[in-house]
This record gives sequence, C-alpha cells and structure tokens, in this order.
Amino acid sequence: MKSDSLIHKLAFAADLPDEPIPGRPLVEIIDHSRVLIENHKGVTEYGENLIRVKVKFGSVCVCGCKLELSRMTKGQLIIAGNIDTVQLCRG
Repeated sequence: MKSDSLIHKLAFAADLPDEPIPGRPLVEIIDHSRVLIENHKGVTEYGENLIRVKVKFGSVCVCGCKLELSRMTKGQLIIAGNIDTVQLCRG
C-alpha cells in the first residue's frame, strides 16, 4: 500500500529505530514457550504440532509440541506450547 510505503520510507530517512508499522504483522517470540502475532488475518491450519496463521503477505508457521491458541482476538493471538520453529512463508 502506498501509505505503508511512505511511512516506511519516512522512518528509514529519519533513521528511526525499526518500530512496527501500523497494520503490518508483528511476530514476537517469547522464550521457547510462546509466540505473539499481531495484525493477523486468521488461523488457516491448527494442530498440536503445527499452527499456521495468515498475515498480510503470506503466513507464519509455528511448529512444536502441545501447541494451542492460548488467546485470540481480532488484532492478536498467542500460541503456547513447546515451540521448535517459527517460519515466515511469503506469498
């Protein structure tokens, strides 16, 4: 989107620290037991060993054991369990 691009260019030009851009996905890994995803577009695959979450430009795949959605709202979700990998798949 043009407004997102403009905000990103302005932040880069001003040499501001990388902060989340409004509306863009943010993935935060907390230890080996939780993953926070903000600005998601829903869960597309759900299982004890894999949870796939749709984001603006692809999907985030969280793999591990005993995975569960511990919290989910329109804006963010938290995946809990024994996290092995977090992978971003574009497209």
